[in-house]
Amino acid sequence: MTKKPIILGIESSCDETAAAILTEDKNGKPIILSNIISSQVNVHKEFGGVVPELAARSHLEKIDLITKKAINDSGIKTNEIDAVASTAGPGLVVCLSVGLSFGKSFANCLKKPFIAVNHLEGHALSPKLNAKLNYPYLLLLISGGHSQYLCVNDLGSYQRLGTTIDDALGEAFDKTAKLLNIEFPGGPQIEVLAKKGDPNRYKLPKPIINRGGCNLSFAGLKTAILKLSKTIKSEQDKFDIAASFQETIKQIMYKKTKVAFDEFEKLTKNKNKKFVIAGGVAANKELRMMFSNICNEREYEPIFPSIELCGDNAAMIAMVGLEKYKNKEFNTLDYAANPRWQLDQNAKFLKGAGVKL
Repeated sequence: MTKKPIILGIESSCDETAAAILTEDKNGKPIILSNIISSQVNVHKEFGGVVPELAARSHLEKIDLITKKAINDSGIKTNEIDAVASTAGPGLVVCLSVGLSFGKSFANCLKKPFIAVNHLEGHALSPKLNAKLNYPYLLLLISGGHSQYLCVNDLGSYQRLGTTIDDALGEAFDKTAKLLNIEFPGGPQIEVLAKKGDPNRYKLPKPIINRGGCNLSFAGLKTAILKLSKTIKSEQDKFDIAASFQETIKQIMYKKTKVAFDEFEKLTKNKNKKFVIAGGVAANKELRMMFSNICNEREYEPIFPSIELCGDNAAMIAMVGLEKYKNKEFNTLDYAANPRWQLDQNAKFLKGAGVKL
């Protein structure tokens, strides 16, 4: 029987130190043997956000231990690993460098192939860890640093249909939480508070809702929340702001997703109507329900990673590594970190003042 490849994945792009061991069964279905994630919440809590230097130091302190635990928990021996896949970008360069250097050194010691992985490609392929997924498909990547609609044509082949021109969706959640004095990381708590509030109390702006195709903008919404936060007199006010914010996000994403469906169908001639929603914000249950509803309306199949695979993790990095290993797509050990590595290399940079849509 032919030995199935065993891939070690390493992730350190921001504030999670992670390592995972991945293989596949006889039918080619991925099997996660271990997936260890060490969060740095307590490191950054007092600062209300991620401090790059502290994050990098924490990665240095933990990466060896986390990798050893991933290998031990997987039940395999170190010399059985066939390749090492490490996140090379995008992300914080001081953090990326830790995992990238560690992964290259590990691969060199084992005399096994090294694979540099785009963190966003990890999110793009993460649903393959728990669902059968064929190309092409429409991807919405929503996380703390990225918000974009992409047509995923194949491994390594992406066409961006729309992106944020300012804040990412996860960033908007986190900043709103901070304005409401919710302890870091506050983004996920917005959903909790929203359940206690009136989603129709405040009418909030929906920037570029009727223009710009499926591009997104959240800065104006954040500014409106800033002004409202200064009027808070009770806990109920806070709950209502959270509920109104989340409802506004739902309305924005509903409208923009319909536009993305139209763009995707023009490109693919209605083939394989599957819609993948990935990234940390994909764990929001209210948004999941909204995306599922719009998929029912347009006869798309909604596909979400499991909740534990929505945030940053190494299993998704190993997933890309597995796919690239089978294609013999390896990298040299002098591969450099790329903190602004785009999935669509031809896409224009759309952030900053003066952006024309």
